[in-house]
Amino acid sequence: MKVYLGTDHRGFELKNKVIQWLTKRQIEVADLGAHELVPEDDYNDYAVAVSQEVLANPGSFGVLLCGSAQGMCMQANRFRGIRAAFCRDVAEAIETRSHNDANILCISADQDQGSYEEVLDAFLRTQFMTLDRYIRRNQRLDEV
Repeated sequence: MKVYLGTDHRGFELKNKVIQWLTKRQIEVADLGAHELVPEDDYNDYAVAVSQEVLANPGSFGVLLCGSAQGMCMQANRFRGIRAAFCRDVAEAIETRSHNDANILCISADQDQGSYEEVLDAFLRTQFMTLDRYIRRNQRLDEV
């Protein structure tokens, strides 16, 4: 499994914790930045970079970190084939993976950071339920 990781200045502090957590679980991580704290950077650049890599590498996942996680999620979902989801808890992570086959997890660095490990673990471990209705609905996401 490979995870592409991107963060802006607001998620920069959390990024190293996420990298350490993934590495301990022997999950390959590609850090796509930010590589230094730049308070004026734009989340868009990192969301685009992660989205492009996830699309180019089927079976991989992305993790995006920013203050609210909302902007990152919106930017990533501009790409056909990306299903980015902002998850606050384990239940959301499980449902978006099992029903929506989400391939990018967006985490808010401003919220309680104590739960990111459980959310990330649930997201990465949950398999997509290949039921016809879920496949059909996910295909429709890319129709427009």
